[in-house]
Amino acid sequence: MAKSVLIVNPQARGGWAQKKWPVLEPMLRDALGVIEVQFTKRAGDGVPLAKAAARAGAELVVAMGGDGTASEVASGLLAAFAESPSGEPSCSFGYLPCATGGDLRRILGTPSEVDVAARAIASARPRPIDAGRIDYIGHDGKPHSGYFINVASCGISGLVDHLVNEGSKAFGGKATFFIASLRATLRYKNALVRVRLDDQPSYEERIYTFAVANGGYFGGGMQIAPEAKIDDGIFDITTLGDLSLVEALRLGGLIYKGEQGRLSKVSSRKARRVVVEPVNPDEKVLLDVDGETPGRLPATFTLLPGALLYRG
Repeated sequence: MAKSVLIVNPQARGGWAQKKWPVLEPMLRDALGVIEVQFTKRAGDGVPLAKAAARAGAELVVAMGGDGTASEVASGLLAAFAESPSGEPSCSFGYLPCATGGDLRRILGTPSEVDVAARAIASARPRPIDAGRIDYIGHDGKPHSGYFINVASCGISGLVDHLVNEGSKAFGGKATFFIASLRATLRYKNALVRVRLDDQPSYEERIYTFAVANGGYFGGGMQIAPEAKIDDGIFDITTLGDLSLVEALRLGGLIYKGEQGRLSKVSSRKARRVVVEPVNPDEKVLLDVDGETPGRLPATFTLLPGALLYRG
């Protein structure tokens, strides 16, 4: 195993990475030096590839693709670290964005141009960033666990994510998520959930979306948690409450600016451990975890401070 590993999603940005690879490869090798390149073949491949790289002693593992690929690679590293004797990060994580949404790039301050981002990785010193662990119920009805580095949420966001992933992304991230959001708004009914933040008493609330934010953006540029920082050791919790259709439509004009707090049914809190469950156990409230829909509530979100070393 080389000291540096690049995990590439060749289908990123509608196959752009694959088409441009003959040009990209020499440029990336020139910027990053000796590097082992591995390609994903299907969704989810980034997790085992990154996990294997960390176990084999890689010093740097770089994800090249969209936010989903970056999340998979980060999750694989986090899983490997959790299984190690020390439980500490054993290698650095880098990101070369070829994204539909680009939310993680905004949060990390990663350059949008692949060549510039590669040079930034080569010259940067690792810095600790936070991550989250989520324990939830999968679509198979069984308990599952995973990790996230940006935002995990539930409510209409899970439905939006489902619609985004089943459709085309040909119009770009912002338009794709906006169209999916409009479609979901007409179908979704606000869910009644029970929430517990850290050791505080639990409370019940009807939600449009409940977001546990490690980073500030999701959904292709929506500022779900404008004050969130990926390295501050705490989650920012944003609740979009029992919004009416009119309020939900108004939200669309505010959330891209981070101004959703102007609505009376929007609230913000902070916590390091969050438990959310449907009041009606038969109600299936979908999750959105870094742009994927792995399952549904109930779910527990746990902050992992400084769990990744980011270079870029």
